[in-house]
Amino acid sequence: MKTQSVSAQTPAAQRLDVEAQPIQVGLLGIGTVGSGTFKVLARNQQEIRRRAGRGIAITMVADLDTARAQALVDEAGIEGVQVVGDARAVIANPAIDIVIELIGGYGIARSLVMEAIAAGKHVVTANKALLAVHGSEIFAAANAKGVMVGFEAAVAGGIPIIKALREGLTANRIESIAGIINGTTNFILSEMRDKGLDFGVVLKQAQALGYAEADPTFDIEGVDAAHKVTIMSAIAFGTPVQFNRAYVEGITQLHGADIRYAEQLGYRIKLLGITKRRDDLGGIELRVHPTLVPAIRLIANVEGAMNAIMVHGDAVGTTLYYGKGAGAEPTASAVIADLVDITRLHTADPDHRVPHLAFQPGAQADTRILDIGEVVTSFYLRLQVADQTGVLSEITTILAEHDISIDAVLQRPGSADHAEGGKPTDLIIMTHDTVEGRMRQALARMQALPTVLAPIVNIRKEALN
Repeated sequence: MKTQSVSAQTPAAQRLDVEAQPIQVGLLGIGTVGSGTFKVLARNQQEIRRRAGRGIAITMVADLDTARAQALVDEAGIEGVQVVGDARAVIANPAIDIVIELIGGYGIARSLVMEAIAAGKHVVTANKALLAVHGSEIFAAANAKGVMVGFEAAVAGGIPIIKALREGLTANRIESIAGIINGTTNFILSEMRDKGLDFGVVLKQAQALGYAEADPTFDIEGVDAAHKVTIMSAIAFGTPVQFNRAYVEGITQLHGADIRYAEQLGYRIKLLGITKRRDDLGGIELRVHPTLVPAIRLIANVEGAMNAIMVHGDAVGTTLYYGKGAGAEPTASAVIADLVDITRLHTADPDHRVPHLAFQPGAQADTRILDIGEVVTSFYLRLQVADQTGVLSEITTILAEHDISIDAVLQRPGSADHAEGGKPTDLIIMTHDTVEGRMRQALARMQALPTVLAPIVNIRKEALN
């Protein structure tokens, strides 16, 4: 009896045949991060292939400025890359397995990401704004289509915080996250402290040095940090992405005097993104604002444009992640890490991949985000008051009537002349923990006193034990 020949390859042979070919990637938007991704891929391609199990090749680039895009591709020294002006040509190419979105913003980027997912492409993005606002929709679409969305580069640049939260700390019940996650504001605050300058002066320096954009609103008003902490909060606590419920306050109203007073009291002021589990209040804190941090904490000593994130888990305790939060190659490092992860799992059963937001899609909890008025924290207050008898007594009485206890009081001669009473006194008060709603009521009453001569400065304080 003759045996029949079998032309079909065995599964193992098919896998080896696939692995012999590089996975093909299309890049939408080639700017600082895109060109950095090309350079790092070219420089480290052997190491990357050894780790991924097959090669990774960017074979298409879409950018409205095709001449500039072609020049950047040529500069990277990678051959065989097709440059097009239409991003949808990349998505329509059946040979493209992964689409990298580096356009940014909420508009066309959202449409292109959703179209790539619908076409069965995996997606890698550094777009924190897109994910913070539309992440739940995007992840649901990806789950339904069986594709992956990698976004390590969306939070803290080259620091692998997404992987740490989603995988490395998966055994933990995460209690809190507090992070310096915007390098522009951290640079400004570092310069204000070191040189004794006010915000406006340092902002101009930051723009001249390239640390701040021509329009720095998203950075200095805390929006960028809020995008990032919103994503981390969803991963940490297994909730939907809810940027619209975050409390956001920037650094534009900070004065050099408050940074100096904080230093004298043993604190440094940092713009922190904070999210905490508050089972006692039945919700989660999600907030961004300037914060007094004890100078002895490691995170208080993070200077310049660097980022750092503290995560507290019940099993591991407190962990700290530090590094460059922006820049071409640090961010490219995170983009390529996602490419490697997707390459490894490209043919894996979608049900056995790491969930986008750490928890299985059906296991997310709709835990409410606390209103800022419910948050419990302590405060630094600076009141510019008339230098006369009874002022301190009036103020402490108001605080006591709102059940706010005082931790420390400092009086210093004021720096500004006041028309009716010469130089006023700066009265600095540190409080113990209190409900923010009570503090707001007390501030309104104190501000109405005729002896309070200027708007009261109030900054939240976190011990970060």
